[in-house]
Amino acid sequence: MNILDPQGPIAAANKTILIDSIAIMLAIVIPTIIAIFAFAFWFRKSNSRAIYWPDWEYSGRLELVVWSIPALTIILLGGVAWIGSHQLDPARPVPGTGQTVTIQVVSLDWKWLFIYPDQRIATLNSLTVPVGSPLHFQLTSASVMNVFFIPQLGSMIYTMNGMVTKLELRADTVGDFQGLSAHFNGDGFPDMLFDVHVVSQTDFDSWASSTVRGDNMLNADVYRKDLLKQSVPKDKPVYKLTDPLLFHDIATQKLPPGPGPQEASNAEASYAR
Repeated sequence: MNILDPQGPIAAANKTILIDSIAIMLAIVIPTIIAIFAFAFWFRKSNSRAIYWPDWEYSGRLELVVWSIPALTIILLGGVAWIGSHQLDPARPVPGTGQTVTIQVVSLDWKWLFIYPDQRIATLNSLTVPVGSPLHFQLTSASVMNVFFIPQLGSMIYTMNGMVTKLELRADTVGDFQGLSAHFNGDGFPDMLFDVHVVSQTDFDSWASSTVRGDNMLNADVYRKDLLKQSVPKDKPVYKLTDPLLFHDIATQKLPPGPGPQEASNAEASYAR
C-alpha cells in the first residue's frame, strides 16, 4: 500500500501533486531554518563585528521580503493544489484501452462487497479488475460513513448510507495490491481490508464466466442473513448475482442499513427485534 509506488494514472498524478507541494514548501522552510542558525551564529555575544542597533524598529525592504516570499509560496502552493484537485475530479472519466468495467461498492461492518452488474457476479473483500480498462465505481454504505481507498490506484472517496458517490480509476500494471477503509468505523476497522487483483482481460473474462456458473448465489435474503451482520469474514467468497437491483435497493434504503458500530450484545438484540 505504498502511495509512492503508483500503478495507475490517478495515483501517479496524486504522487506528482504531493511531491510538488513538498518541494514548494521546502523552498521556504529550508532557507528559514538556515537563516535561524545563521542569525544565531552571527549575532552571538562574542562576535564583535555584529552591528548592534538598539533603536532599530522598522525596515520597509525587510517587511517586503518577509511578507512577499510567504505570500508567493502560498499562492503557488494553492494554485498547484487547486488545479490538480480539479483535474483529478473523482467523477471524471479516465480513458483506457479496454471496455469500461462498472463496479458497485458497498461498505459494511466490517467488510467490502463488490458487485459487477454487467457480469452478474459479486465478491466479498476481493476486487478483480482487468488491466488498462477504465474502472467505473459506484459507492454507497450499508452502515456508517466510510472511506474507500486503494493507495496504489489513488483517490480515496467517502461512502455514505442513502447516497451514491462515483469514482473513476484505471490500473496499468498486472499484480496484486491492497485496498482499505480509511475512516474509523468501529471494532473491526483494522481488519477492513480487501485484495485487489489486476489481471489481463482474458483472465478477467474467464474468472467472471466461471464465477457466474457457480452455485453460491447472492440476493436480498442472503444479503440480510449473511452480510449485513457485523463481522470480519475469514474467507473471500464469490457469488452469482441473482438480484440485479441489490445495489439500488441498498443505496435507496429499500433494504435497511446495518446497526453501525456498537457492542455485539446490542447488535444481536437489535436483530432479534
